[in-house]
Amino acid sequence: MARLPDRYNSFSALREHETEGVDYRINIADRSSNVAVIAPHGGFIEPATSEVALAIANERFSLYRFEGLDAVRLHHELHITSENFDEPIANGLVGSSSIVVAVHGRTDRDDPLTSWIGGLDTSLRDRIVEALRLNGFVAAARMKGEALAGASAGNVCNRGKRQAGVQLEIPRGVRDILMKDAEKMKRYASAIRGAIDEFDRVLSSGESL
Repeated sequence: MARLPDRYNSFSALREHETEGVDYRINIADRSSNVAVIAPHGGFIEPATSEVALAIANERFSLYRFEGLDAVRLHHELHITSENFDEPIANGLVGSSSIVVAVHGRTDRDDPLTSWIGGLDTSLRDRIVEALRLNGFVAAARMKGEALAGASAGNVCNRGKRQAGVQLEIPRGVRDILMKDAEKMKRYASAIRGAIDEFDRVLSSGESL
């Protein structure tokens, strides 16, 4: 069945019809880090993306989550596509960050085990793919032109200081596994965090990426 189009094409449109604290909430932890981990479709919009983002940030990286609060609402009702996601608090955090990693959920399609890693920050993208594979997970880089590649300049993950970020698209099957297995969640998040740390060190040193 085809996914229904988003009900709202901007945060201002959503805010006119939805109530903060009832329909949605915004969580932010600005830790003055070079890194922002964001879940723009958190809570019940794309289940488990909030939890994965929280695990990656690990009280070290800045963290933003926009969360749907009603478990029975359909995905499209509070989903604002990444190119249109313009919530002001998110914009402020992303715009002040050198490294941005956005956590999303995708349907399993015919590939229920592969995390698709995209975005314009191809160097960090490839490091995350390698780190996940080394830790026993299936991951693949998404290229421009492929579905859910996160390659649009307007994508919220690509609006940081360097105008390039990373988009994680985690299949529902993997998200369900991570939520049921704390050790796997820890290993998945640690792999991504390690790749970010390594990339941040290289970026800060001025070495060639």
